[in-house]
Amino acid sequence: MTARPTNGRETHPRRIPEATVVRLPLYQRILAEMLCAGATTVSSEELAARARVNAAKVRKDFSLFGSFGTRGTGYDAAFLAAQIDRALGSDRDWPIAIVGMGNLGRALANSDGFSSHGFRVAGLYDVDPAIVGTSVAGMAVRHLDELDAGERPAIGVITVPGGAAQTVADVLVSAGTASILNFAPRVLSVPAGILVRYVDLSIELQVMSFFMARREPDLPPVGVEPGLRPATRLRRGDEPTRATPTG
Repeated sequence: MTARPTNGRETHPRRIPEATVVRLPLYQRILAEMLCAGATTVSSEELAARARVNAAKVRKDFSLFGSFGTRGTGYDAAFLAAQIDRALGSDRDWPIAIVGMGNLGRALANSDGFSSHGFRVAGLYDVDPAIVGTSVAGMAVRHLDELDAGERPAIGVITVPGGAAQTVADVLVSAGTASILNFAPRVLSVPAGILVRYVDLSIELQVMSFFMARREPDLPPVGVEPGLRPATRLRRGDEPTRATPTG
């Protein structure tokens, strides 16, 4: 992601670290909650505490987009939220196509969160004859074959089974879609320049288990009761052993 110039002059685009981009929606959500509660200003320390990062990182993130705060008084909450919206592109119209009208696809189509962030569900697609032609969220579900270059959704959302995900991705790319959000458990092959993001709950759980295993190193392995140590590997001639108490 690159920052826009704030002084009206053309400048070389500044590359924004992905970690910063990922934090911006979190800051945005925190600010929205604070504004609803009546807050008018917010400090980097307050944002940092709620986002669970340090204040220096918050200030550095915002400095990549311009100078928004005032020393001693903090940030104007409404102005900062508007600037984050602009940085994230939430002030623009982004038509999206959702392919796969199972439970997840239907839930996304009925979500109220899209329109508030500039996303507009422009098309719903499936290949199941029992689903094509039905109505979801007030829109008719069309056959995937009807998605062509004339549609050109900005973002394609894939919510089909893994085995069908690559075919759907190929259709979206052929229709001119430049970004794909993939919920299917499949790594996609797409041309260079196509942005792909993956949403996989099993991967997220594995990441959490990675950090939990290091946060609590004394937890026993799966299948071993607390207070017991795992049985040692048997060698030829050894008698079978059970897990034995450690204390």
